[in-house]
Amino acid sequence: MIKVTSRAPGGLDNLVLEDVAEPAAPGPGEITVRLHASSLNYHDYRVCAVEGALPDGRIPMADGAGRVEAVGEGVDDFAAGDSVVSCFFPDWQAGDDRPFDFSGTPGDGRDGYARERVTLPASWFTHAPEGWSHEEAATITTAGLTAWRALVVDAGLKAGDTVAVLGTGGVSIYALQLAKAMGAHVIATSSSDAKLERLRGMGADHVINYREAPEWGEEMRRLTGGRGVDIVVEVGGPATLAQSIVAGRPGAHIALIGVLTGRAGEVPTALLMARQQRLQGLIVGSRTHQLDFVKALDALKLRPVIDRSFELSDLAQAFRYQESGAHFGKICVTM
Repeated sequence: MIKVTSRAPGGLDNLVLEDVAEPAAPGPGEITVRLHASSLNYHDYRVCAVEGALPDGRIPMADGAGRVEAVGEGVDDFAAGDSVVSCFFPDWQAGDDRPFDFSGTPGDGRDGYARERVTLPASWFTHAPEGWSHEEAATITTAGLTAWRALVVDAGLKAGDTVAVLGTGGVSIYALQLAKAMGAHVIATSSSDAKLERLRGMGADHVINYREAPEWGEEMRRLTGGRGVDIVVEVGGPATLAQSIVAGRPGAHIALIGVLTGRAGEVPTALLMARQQRLQGLIVGSRTHQLDFVKALDALKLRPVIDRSFELSDLAQAFRYQESGAHFGKICVTM
């Protein structure tokens, strides 16, 4: 079996491909999964690219999709041959006791899915959507579930709402697809006119080039007749949050997901208060959220956008492609 591990002092140049022994047979409550795909997220990039972010020998990648090869005693939810996908917080099964760090996240606090096989608790996985490829399923764990929780679980998305999505990364594209599938209007941003055309082709009702319109929050208000948007999927962080607050209607929900532009910055608190908006941070979701999401995907019939796939041995190259910002949607690796 092959795997990719991180070697001290870390960084993309210290991702090493190794040949290792096969995992043990599944014990009670466990399953053995032949992994076939993972997908790249900003979280994975950060822990792999920053020197010292991963312990020596850690296997990266939070997302894993594959097929069950064997089940242990007491496992009733899965059978050999089932297509499955991993959970980002395997210890957060349900309820409101939310994790506040990544100590239990595969590929960060514990070994992840940059390998060919795993034997792990069955509760660390859910079924994949019906008919999805392993690459498609691998996009659910982090990006897909984040968009689902932001829009549906936390914001209560309903038909007729207007949703703002920022950029063309995995969460934003998923949010666009989910919002349109559920009858909402979407305003999307990018700095690339070519990407804006692709967003329009995917159903975006309005698109804005944020380099040409740096006050894009005001432009979103104009496009909504001065009312503002109902939900903002905020992936940028400090450099975009102020404009997201401007874009939101009174009482809007702003889902603070990403820190692509930094980890700290000023927040126009007076405007946030005056508009009585709700600013909610979130990190992915629970296994129960994922089970509900998979049911919704089976009903909605949407499929994720995969920009490009790499072999596991080219994981560092895949991250460098992600770093370039040229992608539209998700980047995957196959095993």
